Amino acid sequence: MGAGKKIKNVAKTSKGKVKETTGKAVGNESLEAKGRAEQALGDAKQAGQKAKDALKH
Repeated sequence: MGAGKKIKNVAKTSKGKVKETTGKAVGNESLEAKGRAEQALGDAKQAGQKAKDALKH
């Protein structure tokens, strides 16, 4: 996996975790849901990159 893409995907996952936690803390279900969705997107992109890398080797 390219280092730049890996960093972006990890950042997206981390950003989603912060949104989810903030949403829980303030009772904002919409923000919490957006955070979970962002985490899932980051995780999916990471998995996709890992699959591509596995096929290259």
